[in-house]
Amino acid sequence: MIIDQNEADDFHDVMEEKRAALFYVKEAFAEAQLDGLDEDCVAHAALFAAFHALVSTYGEEAVADFAERLPDRVRAGCFSSGPRH
Repeated sequence: MIIDQNEADDFHDVMEEKRAALFYVKEAFAEAQLDGLDEDCVAHAALFAAFHALVSTYGEEAVADFAERLPDRVRAGCFSSGPRH
């Protein structure tokens, strides 16, 4: 499979945008904790907001298919930042 330069540039741009978005989300978590909110509450609210946005964009069925793959990704360590348990 040959990837042209435009596709590579688009991929790089998307990855940079996702990194920037993650930075903003982490900053929002930190601000919420500084305001005394429990990280667990913020995480649940963030998940709700994320799924709401995804359903609005892609529809219920596509998001349900995505969500079905989450347990395997969690177990594989895709969301872990430290040593796995």
